[in-house]
Amino acid sequence: MQNLRRELKRGTIELILLKLLDAQEMYGYQLLSALAEKGGEILQIREGTLYPVLYRLEDKGFIISYRNNPKRGVPRKYYRLTGKGTKYLEKLLEEWKNFSAVIEGMVREQEGEK
Repeated sequence: MQNLRRELKRGTIELILLKLLDAQEMYGYQLLSALAEKGGEILQIREGTLYPVLYRLEDKGFIISYRNNPKRGVPRKYYRLTGKGTKYLEKLLEEWKNFSAVIEGMVREQEGEK
């Protein structure tokens, strides 16, 4: 089951991160915390998984980053969704809804036959 969970996360992590950033700008640790809080063990990922995905999204122009250097406290690198990222997220969400509706329909159909 662990391998299946890993594959499902791999296929949806961009969607999940973009959705979180659609709600608000966040820095890396905030994203990790939000994933753990909202998804528990199922969505929990490591920094070594998070940052390559963020860099890939940034390279594609879906997010941008900026440094916040407060007078007090630790400087942080925040991530923000771009207009291009918002459009991409909308497409991902539509695709996800279609995909999950088909899977859910198939599961319910099979359960009805039992």
